[in-house]
Amino acid sequence: DAVAAEPEGHPVKAPMVGVFYAAPAPDAKPYVRVGDMVEKGQVICIIEAMKLMNDITAPASGRIVDICTQDGAVIEYGQTIMKIV
Repeated sequence: DAVAAEPEGHPVKAPMVGVFYAAPAPDAKPYVRVGDMVEKGQVICIIEAMKLMNDITAPASGRIVDICTQDGAVIEYGQTIMKIV
């Protein structure tokens, strides 16, 4: 059975349609990188929707194991944008 199991942990889902930004400004360092430890409630990225910048926070404390989208990409509601274990 070659079905890939979803890793244990907390997928971070997009709460809205918008543009994913990994950093607060084009010349700034990203909020998080794969391997970083985060605390619940910590800002981990921004989604721009209708010209508003919305802080997206970690749903749980843990380690970022995957960032599932590219900086500047349009994302859909409910899309997994990161994984925390």
